[in-house]
This record gives sequence, structure tokens and C-alpha cells, in this order.
Amino acid sequence: MNESAPNVAEFTVSELSAALKRTVEDTYGYVRVRGEVSGYKGPHSSGHVYLALKDESAKIDAVIWKGVFGRMRLKPEEGLEVIVTGKLTTYPNRSSYQIIVETLEPAGVGALMALLEERKRKLAAEGLFDEARKQLLPYLPETIGVITSPTGAVIRDILHRLADRFPRHVIVWPVKVQGDGSAEQVAAAIAGFNALPENGRIPKPDLLIVARGGGSLEDLWSFNEEIVVRAASDSMIPLISAVGHETDVTLIDFVADRRAPTPTAAAEMAVPVRADLIAELMSKARRALACWQRAQEHRRTELRAAARALPNAEELLAIPRQRLDACAERLPRALRANAQIHHTQFSRVAGRLAPRLLLNLIERRRERLTACTQRLGTALKTYKTTQDTRIARARERVTVLSDRSKRAALALIVSRTARLERSYQLLRAFSYQSVLERGFALVRNDGGHPLRSAAGVQPGMNLDIEFSDGCVGATAQSVRGVGTPQPEAPSASTAAKPRKAKSSPGGGSGSGPGQGSLFG
Repeated sequence: MNESAPNVAEFTVSELSAALKRTVEDTYGYVRVRGEVSGYKGPHSSGHVYLALKDESAKIDAVIWKGVFGRMRLKPEEGLEVIVTGKLTTYPNRSSYQIIVETLEPAGVGALMALLEERKRKLAAEGLFDEARKQLLPYLPETIGVITSPTGAVIRDILHRLADRFPRHVIVWPVKVQGDGSAEQVAAAIAGFNALPENGRIPKPDLLIVARGGGSLEDLWSFNEEIVVRAASDSMIPLISAVGHETDVTLIDFVADRRAPTPTAAAEMAVPVRADLIAELMSKARRALACWQRAQEHRRTELRAAARALPNAEELLAIPRQRLDACAERLPRALRANAQIHHTQFSRVAGRLAPRLLLNLIERRRERLTACTQRLGTALKTYKTTQDTRIARARERVTVLSDRSKRAALALIVSRTARLERSYQLLRAFSYQSVLERGFALVRNDGGHPLRSAAGVQPGMNLDIEFSDGCVGATAQSVRGVGTPQPEAPSASTAAKPRKAKSSPGGGSGSGPGQGSLFG
């Protein structure tokens, strides 16, 4: 057992803890620590806050005094990465060190802002923020859909403002507005309202309001998610964004049809003031009635003035009545005179229609018809004779032309026959068939291509040998050059089969001494 050194100073536990406390505080003083909030359960009953900061491999306790916690804009949350500034000290009762937090700020604000700007540029490049995509809000919607938390003050503010201005039917779709899964719930609510049938049990809203109270950038981050922005862009129902306070800006504000600085302002944008509408309607009704009364009075005055300017009805009808009486007196005499005139004209016409006169007229017309008939017969005979003469001359001309065409056709046939014969002789002179008739043979391989030399033949190759009177199939036994001595003749039993396959002595591979290459 080791003996204690007699010269080592002796400390009590309190003295040692105090010495360690002074050493830690004097050495480090104020420090900035970055870590993730852990073990946060809200303020203690005393008002102080106790939590811990941790990273991948270490953990440190932290304390926020009641007065400091009340002044903090950003409140700690479980799992939130923060940067704290404070004084490092020790807690003697548990023999541990801790940090007394004086300021707390989110560690990822800069990264979040960079991500937000990058996502904003991406969505703007796709055209989701274009003004041409935005819809006009209905002047007086029948049904308003509100997407927000059902327990917050936002929904109460919206309902109270709608009730004050113009009560409307409101459908609330409850969602989380912060934390995990909130973005998916908001996007699903927007899509769900758009998917409602027009005349279903639940009426389809004419206007949507997406609302949330104010908060930090992290609190409002759900409304910067791409899924929420795209759902708002795809909404066929006009949408008002009312997220945060007037200074808070999220991506859904850019894609919404209208942005409201607060949820209360969104309710004011959604509906007009009912009392103002009633007052305006009554004012316009009074103005319309006054205009109608003035117009009626003006027309009545004009009618009275026109009536005073018109003459008396008796004076207007006196002269026409007198003229009618005069015409009635002259009418009997005029009728008798007119009847006498028509009777005289009838008598004059009747005298010209006596039977004797009609018979004379018929006789003259008959004589005229007979003379025309005789002239027509003479003219037809003359025309027939003329046409017969023309036809005879044309027939003689056709006969002469027919004889000339026959002679010309025979001469052309003879000329073309001689030309064809010369062409045939020339073709036969250039054709390889004439060479085959002189005893040569044309050798082809399996593909039908002619072989121009023995170098293109391999032993065992199938050959096709064409003579002037037909083709023979053969198999190459060996290949030798010009001047190579003939091999010994095979026995009768082995030589009979190849010799039977060849139809002539010169029908081999084309490389023997008696048969040269046709294309060499």
C-alpha cells in the first residue's frame, strides 16, 4: 500500500471544488458553444431553464436564468442546433461543469437562408412565381377554406374578422404548422380542398387561406418546403398566404395569388364589409330612384309642351272631311263616264274580231307556212348534196393517208429489226456465254461470286462450274499452281466419285494446264 506524501497540501472537498471553479472560470471565461439541444422540458417552476448541449461524442449541461430566458427571442427546442454564448463554471454539488447561457441563436440560420435563396431561384426559374399564373380573388366567396392549426389564435382571429365584415361559410382543415410532417399536411390540405366535388356533401371552397402566426425562420420553415409551394401553385382555387407577421417572408407568399401580412388581413382581403355594401347599395338605389323620377318629370314636361304646340283635332280633320264630301259628289259621274269609255273601246275591238276577218288571216298564215316549207325542202336537199361531196373527198384523203402510214410502219419495223439484230450480235460478242461455247468454264464459290484465280480456292470448298450447256457442282480436292506436277492418280474406287461430279475435263477449279482463268 502506497504511503501518503507528507509534503502534499491537504484540501477539504469544498476547498477543492472552489479551487476548480476558480480555475475553470478564470481559464475560459466567456465561450461560444455549438451543439444540439437535449433534455429540454420547458422552464422549471422557478422560471429557470435546465438543458444540455451535445454533439456526436460529448455533452455539456447548460442553465438559462429566468431573467435571461424572458428576454430571448428564440426559445430552445428539443433537437434544435444552436450557438450559445455564456460563462463556463462548475456545479460543486454534482462535481460537474456547466455553461451559464446568456445568448442563444440558431446555428443553421445562415445555411437555412442559403438553402432558401437557392430554392427560391429554382422555383422562380420554373415560372411558379410569374404574375400571369396568379388568379383573381372572388369578390364575395360563398365558402372559404382555412388551412391552419385548430388550436391557435389564428383561426379565432380569422373567424372573428369574417363575422365582423361579412359572415361566410368557413371550412377548417386542421394541420400542423410547425415540426415534422407539417409541410406534408399543409400540401395535402391544399390538394384535398381542390379535389372536393363541385356539388358534393362538403361544399368546395371558392377561396383558400393558408395561415399561421409569427415565428422564427425555423418555425416557419414548413412553408418554405417545395412540396407546399408546388401544391399552392397547382391549386385551381384562389389562395391567400397569411403566414407569420408582416416582416416574415416565406416561399408560399411568392406563389400564392395574394399575400396577406397577417391572418387578420387575409380575412379582410377575403370578404368586403357587409355594412359598407348595404350602405352603398341603398345609396345607389336612392340615386337610381331619383334619376328615374327626374327622367319621368322631364318626359312629362316635354309631353305637355308638345301637346300645347299641336293644333285642335277638329281643325286638322275639317279640310280632309270637306275634300271627302266633294269626291263623293263627283264619284257617280266619273263611274258612268269611265263605263262609257270602256264600252266604246270594246265595240272597236269587237269589230276587228269578225269571223270573215279571222278566216282571211288564217288563210294568209297558211300560204306563208306552205312557202316556208318549200324553201326549207330545197335548202335541205342542197345542204345534203354539199355534205355528201365533202364526205367523199374526206374518205379519199383518209384512204391515201392509211396507205402511206402502212408503208411507213413497215419501213420502221424493218429498220428497227436490223438495229435489234446488230445490237444482239454486239451483245453476244461481249457476253461470256460465247467464251463458254469455245470450251471454257466459269467457276463460282458458294456465294455465287466468280473465282478469278486458284489462290481463292481452299481444299474442300464447294464450287459451282458453269458450262455453255449447264452448271455442275464440285468440291475442290487440292490446290496447286501452274507447272506443279500432277499427283498420282487415285485408285478407281476413290477417283470415280469426283470424276462423276465434273461434267467435262476442263470443269475443275480453273487452275489446270488446259483451262486458264477467264477473269485473270
